[in-house]
Amino acid sequence: MRFIFYLLAILAGAALSFEGAIYAELGKTIGQLETSFYNFFMGTFIMGLLLLFFGKGKLSYTLKAPKWSLLGGILGVVYLTSIVISVPYVGVGITMVAVIIGQLVMSMIIEHFGWLGSKETKINKEKVFAVISMIIALILIN
Repeated sequence: MRFIFYLLAILAGAALSFEGAIYAELGKTIGQLETSFYNFFMGTFIMGLLLLFFGKGKLSYTLKAPKWSLLGGILGVVYLTSIVISVPYVGVGITMVAVIIGQLVMSMIIEHFGWLGSKETKINKEKVFAVISMIIALILIN
């Protein structure tokens, strides 16, 4: 069963690479910030339709959620806009490897301290080796 979730995550990563390449090109035509705006506008429209037909939660409870949990929207803008800006200069591959390194390092820190409701999992030598390997990969594909 776990295998299915690994495949889903791999598909998500592949989709992000396509998205980065597509939006880097769109950014050349309409502008980088405009491209991020377009992404979030279209995403809002599509998610609105999905919510309308399939939503089961209570969006009206948003303001009752812990304020820190609302930062995801801001982080999404930082993430996507950084990719739109980076891909034309360093390429899709290097950008995505750098993104993965950032994700690995921050996820290790978050889990090490059990922040944001995550299960506490200590940093070990294997995890550090994995990050070092990714950094070496970044250097080699550069």
